[in-house]
Amino acid sequence: MLIPADLLQADTLTALIEDFVTRDGTDNGDETPLETRVQRVRRALDKGEAVIVFDPDSQQCQLAMKRDVPKEWLEALQQSLSD
Repeated sequence: MLIPADLLQADTLTALIEDFVTRDGTDNGDETPLETRVQRVRRALDKGEAVIVFDPDSQQCQLAMKRDVPKEWLEALQQSLSD
C-alpha cells in the first residue's frame, strides 16, 4: 500500500526519511551530511520519483523508488487521490 507523503505530519515524515538515510548499507561510504541526504529524499518524494510503502502485516513504512513498486499499487494510489 502506498501512502502519500503529504498525509504524514512533518515530524513523522522527517523521522521516516532520517531512518531511511541512516540505515546500515544505505551510505556505502558516503560522507554527505545527514541534512543533505534528507533533502535529496524529500525532493524525490516531492517530484514523485520516490514513494512511501506501508506494509500492513509488519506495520512498517519503507521508502522506495517509484519505478520499483508494482504498477497496481501506483494505480490504486492514483484512484484513491482522485476519489
